[in-house]
Amino acid sequence: MKLVYKGKTKNVYVLEDGNYLLKFKDDVTGENGVFDPGSNTVGLTLDGAGQAGLRLTKYFFEVLRSQGIPTHYIDADIENSTMTVKPASLFGQGLEVICRYKAVGSFLRRYGLYVTEGQSLDAFVEITLKDDNRQDPPISDDALAMLGILSLEEYQVLKSLTKQIGLVIKTELAAKGIELYDIKFEFGRVGQKQQIVLIDEISGGNMRAYKEGQYIQPLDLEKLMLTDN
Repeated sequence: MKLVYKGKTKNVYVLEDGNYLLKFKDDVTGENGVFDPGSNTVGLTLDGAGQAGLRLTKYFFEVLRSQGIPTHYIDADIENSTMTVKPASLFGQGLEVICRYKAVGSFLRRYGLYVTEGQSLDAFVEITLKDDNRQDPPISDDALAMLGILSLEEYQVLKSLTKQIGLVIKTELAAKGIELYDIKFEFGRVGQKQQIVLIDEISGGNMRAYKEGQYIQPLDLEKLMLTDN
């Protein structure tokens, strides 16, 4: 097992069979000790965050698998905080794809002249470049194609998958009385046919979710979702 990437919230290892192993950490993104899924820096360490994130990721990936939605997920080992996945190539140096249902976070900061906080959005899909030095700039479909990061046809697949997966997650949360405000996904290409699939994780660290108007911390989200009420 060889370390190939050391990330903010997880490390990536390549296995002898060519698959990859993701090792989840207890670090979460944010600033000044406050969690923010859109932040480029590790803001705090929450004991148990790695396993909590993996439990929720496993749950959601297996829901997606049952519905025939393509992902890189193979299996997960909760005790060791690891997930085995298929090898996937990134779009350029990596993209983040956000599906927004409410005007909060960076969307509100950018477009506050035209929207109010918490205003409903119709599953708005936004793509940003993974570029910490430039604070993950948003990019349009035309720019993505012109820069050779992905084609316009691939963009439509990405957008469609984002809305489809976002709706699945939103519906699962709603069944527990939880409202999804926004969620961040990553995608990659897998196999000889370069199929576009969901990669990385789906956890509290990737989304803003609220219950009865109160924001839910990542560890609390895992408990609410995976504990029988």
